[in-house]
Amino acid sequence: MLSHTLEKIEKKIKTSPNIPDLNKAEYIALLKTLNDEINELQKNQKEKAESIKGFTKISAHEATRTEINPNLIKISIEGLLSSVKGVEASYPRLTQTVNEICAFLSKIGI
Repeated sequence: MLSHTLEKIEKKIKTSPNIPDLNKAEYIALLKTLNDEINELQKNQKEKAESIKGFTKISAHEATRTEINPNLIKISIEGLLSSVKGVEASYPRLTQTVNEICAFLSKIGI
């Protein structure tokens, strides 16, 4: 992910009223891990990496909005999960991290 995009997402997370303060660092750490995995994927599968980046950005946006729309959250998370389909065998850590992000959001009620 581009570093400025990650920085923007990180700022939104830090100021989001939807994410408990105790969980913000965990979410940021997951996104940094995902960023590393996307950068690795981008070396061989640029379009796939771009898709994952886009859905990550959208999911983070929806999770940090002032007023959460459950339908948009669901759609963005489904898109994020779908974007990693087909790379599970070659990039298992990427898939695991996306699953962890989705589980994290569910765990905190988003």
